[in-house]
Amino acid sequence: MTTTIMPPQRRRLRTPDTRPATAPGTFAESGLDRRLVAALRSRGLTAPFPIQAATLADALAGRDILGRGQTGSGKTLAFGLPLLDRLRSRRATRQRPLALVLVPTRELAQQVTTALAPYAQALGLRCATVVGGLSPRAQAAALARGAELLVATPGRLADLVHQGHCRLDMVEIAVVDEADQMADIGFLPQVTALLDQVLPGGQRMLFSATLDAAVNKLVRRFLADPVTHSTDPPAAAVTTMAHHLLEVGPADKAATVADIAARNTRTMMFVATKHGADRLARHLTATGLLAAAIHGGKSQGQRTRALEQFRNGALRVLVATNVAARGVHIDDLDLVVNVDPPADGKDYLHRGGRTARAGRSGTVLTLVSADQRRKIHHLMASAGIQPHCTTVRPGHPALAPTAAHDAGRTRTVR
Repeated sequence: MTTTIMPPQRRRLRTPDTRPATAPGTFAESGLDRRLVAALRSRGLTAPFPIQAATLADALAGRDILGRGQTGSGKTLAFGLPLLDRLRSRRATRQRPLALVLVPTRELAQQVTTALAPYAQALGLRCATVVGGLSPRAQAAALARGAELLVATPGRLADLVHQGHCRLDMVEIAVVDEADQMADIGFLPQVTALLDQVLPGGQRMLFSATLDAAVNKLVRRFLADPVTHSTDPPAAAVTTMAHHLLEVGPADKAATVADIAARNTRTMMFVATKHGADRLARHLTATGLLAAAIHGGKSQGQRTRALEQFRNGALRVLVATNVAARGVHIDDLDLVVNVDPPADGKDYLHRGGRTARAGRSGTVLTLVSADQRRKIHHLMASAGIQPHCTTVRPGHPALAPTAAHDAGRTRTVR
């Protein structure tokens, strides 16, 4: 589905490139630089995902893009490939990047950098990453050496700009990724202040899982005649997940969680608080399971190590607060467990979105007490989900490794 929004016109710095007008079937047909196509092919990527196919031609042509796709749909390459293509043969001067990608979390910043680095290298472009929790001196040094692409979280970038280590007046291409989370965690004022400093008339791309009123404020202020590409509705991912609501008594909850964690699979568990995440990770470790916690109170080094150990199989269970409900991509993650229920339908979809990524299937289990049941049913209905409901105790058959898959796919409220 493609529509066009018409805010006030803005002067363009250059005439848009002549590119294919229709969605490409392969990257080779997309108009991307042949070096990018070769780099994609070397990684086994020949055909774009739907969000990539939908946006590539317009992004390569320099159009402003408003992109919506479910989490895990391939948005990073959707904006990253055309951004790098348009920077080819360009060179940034010290402290003045040419393109900026703003993201809400440290983990997402590092993942975006990791995802785009091989393609930037194929074109001879330099990347820098600016996030909290790591040495600002090292980040300032990287900016001083010059970087065509800067990936940053708003708070740390605002600090470095204020200290004179970075100037944004040469940024011609600016991307805001996970814009709805930026709004949810209060980053919009910083995002607005940073975008106000970039080169007038440049290209703007905004990607988000959902498009609500707060995100629309950014759209109206910074995007000129944007093309909107929506490859699926906000709740589309529910059809590739099995959703289960498990009612459990307070006295049985810890043992029930341990039963679920004992499955022979990588499992991501979400809790409400930092203290709760640490306590659950210690409890699971005491039962003989390999578990660790990540949350905003951990150092960036601790968070990075835990994620890497989870990815390579050294950890079986990763316990997280909502800091990891966005921006953490784990290949082939089959199971997400809401040990503490999410606050609303949007949080549920973002947590669940760690599984069932890029069209794969997955399972989401949500534990509730009797007095939470009605609220959580309402929450799931708002997310378009009608879950399978079971009352469980430790050892219940529904907690067995194959139980969720045997129950079949969830039903979706229409």
